[in-house]
Amino acid sequence: MKKIFNSVRAKLSITLCIVIIMIIGFLVIVNRVILETLYYNSKKNSSLETYEYIRKNVNDKVDENIKYELEKNALNNSFDILILKNHEVLFSSADNFLSNFNDLKEVKYNVGYNIFNKSDILYSTEEVTISSVQDKTFGMDFIVLSGEISENIKAYIRISIAPITDSVKISNQFLLFLGFATAIIGVIAIFSITEHFTKPIEELNDIANDMANLDFSKKYRLNDSEDEINELGRSINILSDKLEDKIKELKQNNIELEKDIEERSKIDEMRKQFISDVSHELKTPISLIQGYAEGLIDNVATDENGKKFYSEVILDEANKMDKLVKRLLELMKLEYGERKFNNKTFDLSEVINEVIRYSKVKLEEKEIEVEFNDNSQIKVYADDFYIEQVVTNYFTNAIKNVLKVNGKKKIIINVKNAKNPEKLRVSIFNTGENIEEEDLNRIWNRFYKVDSSRNRENGGTGIGLSLVKAIMTQYNNSYGVKNKVDGVEFYFEINKSK
Repeated sequence: MKKIFNSVRAKLSITLCIVIIMIIGFLVIVNRVILETLYYNSKKNSSLETYEYIRKNVNDKVDENIKYELEKNALNNSFDILILKNHEVLFSSADNFLSNFNDLKEVKYNVGYNIFNKSDILYSTEEVTISSVQDKTFGMDFIVLSGEISENIKAYIRISIAPITDSVKISNQFLLFLGFATAIIGVIAIFSITEHFTKPIEELNDIANDMANLDFSKKYRLNDSEDEINELGRSINILSDKLEDKIKELKQNNIELEKDIEERSKIDEMRKQFISDVSHELKTPISLIQGYAEGLIDNVATDENGKKFYSEVILDEANKMDKLVKRLLELMKLEYGERKFNNKTFDLSEVINEVIRYSKVKLEEKEIEVEFNDNSQIKVYADDFYIEQVVTNYFTNAIKNVLKVNGKKKIIINVKNAKNPEKLRVSIFNTGENIEEEDLNRIWNRFYKVDSSRNRENGGTGIGLSLVKAIMTQYNNSYGVKNKVDGVEFYFEINKSK
């Protein structure tokens, strides 16, 4: 309810009603004051003109022509005329006017005042007096002109005030009725008319509210008019477009700033992680190198074979440290998006056969059978260097963990279509023990080793599977491990050639 009365339409309607009431009140006051004054002036002028006619045309008697003119004049002006000669009636336009002058024996110039009360002189000269008086007989207000035509002839003109009073009263009643009707019609009209003006204002208000909530999709529908509201709508549209552009620009700058901060944060985190990992993993090789180096200095190994053994251990540990640092740097770059892939089409079958060939010595030493009989070309699209690392890590991991099942050590490599028709699924299975359920997710973390003894000869660096995870994450391809009945299967997916 409060909102309705606070609306522009309600305020305009109330204002219009107040204005109409004020105008009607003003007209009533003006009507009462001015109309009566005009009436008095008009009747005064008419009575003076009639008096001048009488003075010029009436002598000792009133002929028929003069009588006709006087009666006509009396009717046209709504007043009564009485002419006396030596207190005898020469002419009278109304019997009731004559009846007021029955006792005229000692009446002089002001004879009329003997029968009137409350006399107020409105106009006076040596010959004529116009007064506002009250008739004793009828109790009515009149305007009476008394004039002397000659020494023995007197003229009286009586004008009733009642018509003007009634006219003013009727006029005021009509004005009040007209004002009331105008107010009602005005309210209805203003509600209908103002809708044409308030509707676009409400639309502009909705657009402004949406702009405040950073929604710039709405625009004001311009029309052909050149009024202020249309101009305001055009300005609102321009403001909306400029604000939208500026906010988009700010958002873009903010995104770039966030990326820059994120990149800096990644680099900082990468440095911290690298230092932490290196310091953790290099403790043992550094201790070994330090110990064997001190042994050489102290001549613990006296013969050449002993010195050679010490030197080989130092060299081997140094190589392991070099390999670890390089692989760790590579992992960091992959995890933090610093490494870009050089994707191209290549033969996956050739890569797998090459990995198998590199591992031929270890396979023969451990008496491991490898099954990969697909000699056809398998065209895929990726970075062949990193895919070779994935295959190598899986294959090396299989060699380390393969065990005899039914008297044989086996590694089986399969390449088949994935559920996604655009990808291939590569799996490497090795016979042996299953991985504990709690370790299936942990093995992808850097430096995590299922072997609790963490044997340095067979345990590796603990980074291989983390590299696989980082590479596959960059490609957004699936990877994982499954326990089988008689072994373990690692798998990954790769995009087919475009």
